[in-house]
Amino acid sequence: MKIRSGTSSAVCGALLAARCTSAIQLTITDANSIKTAASTAAHGMMSYYKGNVTGGTPGLLPQPYYWWEGGAMWGSLIDYWSYTGDTTYNDIVSESLLFQVGPDDDFMPPNQTKSLGNDDQAFWGMAAMTAAEAGFPNPPSDQPQWLALAQAVFNTQAVRWDNSTCGGGLRWQIYSFNNGYNYKNSISQGGFFNIAARLGLYTKNETYFDWANQMWDWTNAIGLISDSYQVFDGSDDTLNCTELNHIQWSYNTGIFLSGAAVMYNVTTGAEQAKWKARVQGLITGANAFFYQGQGIMYEVACEPNNNCNTDQQSFKAYLLRWMTLTIKLAPWTHDILLPLIQTTATAAAKSCVGGSDGVTCGTKWYEGNWDGTYGVGQQMNAMEAFQSLLVDQVGPPLSNSTGGTSLGNPSAGTGPSTVAVPQSAITTKDKAGAGILTTLVLITILGGAWWMIA
Repeated sequence: MKIRSGTSSAVCGALLAARCTSAIQLTITDANSIKTAASTAAHGMMSYYKGNVTGGTPGLLPQPYYWWEGGAMWGSLIDYWSYTGDTTYNDIVSESLLFQVGPDDDFMPPNQTKSLGNDDQAFWGMAAMTAAEAGFPNPPSDQPQWLALAQAVFNTQAVRWDNSTCGGGLRWQIYSFNNGYNYKNSISQGGFFNIAARLGLYTKNETYFDWANQMWDWTNAIGLISDSYQVFDGSDDTLNCTELNHIQWSYNTGIFLSGAAVMYNVTTGAEQAKWKARVQGLITGANAFFYQGQGIMYEVACEPNNNCNTDQQSFKAYLLRWMTLTIKLAPWTHDILLPLIQTTATAAAKSCVGGSDGVTCGTKWYEGNWDGTYGVGQQMNAMEAFQSLLVDQVGPPLSNSTGGTSLGNPSAGTGPSTVAVPQSAITTKDKAGAGILTTLVLITILGGAWWMIA
């Protein structure tokens, strides 16, 4: 196991021969305690990052972490700054995001083409969107700006909307030579939905809302969002999306939850009532990710059997992140979601007693102790749990009419004449043509290809 010097290293120095169990101390009603806990978890997370040392590449985490998780981590640290006011990592965050924008300023660096998915690109785009919404320090004027980067991701993905199979949607992989090109997965759809809704909120451009509505309707129509608001992993377009992979991951529910909260926030009347029902439905669906009714978040598809891979180890961080965004945009969810965050954060702190520093966090928070696992995902999960407790101290996302200063470019990522126009709304005929009748009995797909994870 990697040995790290943590916040409590001075205290634990004399105890290295016997494992230190100083733990991350957390009082969920004390802002200073929360900030200290988040700082400790952040320090542990960043101990894995080597992109700012000689020979490293800014923005990238070392193996076995994929490119996308770097974008996810920088997004978590923008939230960390917003919640705690700690600027320790701001320069690294800015350097990392800007280094990975790619030659066309759309988060498509050429060295990632061998594994570049729409969901991967979306996580970097969402980090830029968060920077714009949080008022994160703007890049120098000669560098791409946060809002424009999010718009570039949206524009490059909108033109990938694929009506050739399944009646629409985005493929998982961007390039046809990559495994997974034939998979249309929920996290790719959710990333686009999330960015579109948030761009609409920030810019007041109705085109973004049109696309968000289209994406929700398509995802629901093929059954990736079920009528009971379960969010399933994806479907193979070689089968025209007539059969689904029914695995449920926490981040799939979270990404649609926060986007739906945006749509609730910007609508009125019957339209708002519709989105409120969707938000409520997704919250109910998220019960699957809280252990045996105890209010402690867990990854139901892999934690019980100890088979979470590196990617899946970080998924809880995103559900937590998007629960807090939901609270800000749909305040009626506050008293539903905050108690879950509080119980989860308390349990997470109890897991942060591992390693030689005594503050390394584990995976199974419901066990009440460190389970021997460690890594970027475990640290990010705990950090998000802690800083989410401060949701009441941070205002809603900024927009260009409420103090947001990030500069946008509606044509970023494409030429001015190629900005995508939404397709026509999905009709019953489209659903039937794509083989996605609601009466279809969907089976869990067998075989390794169906366990592909974004």
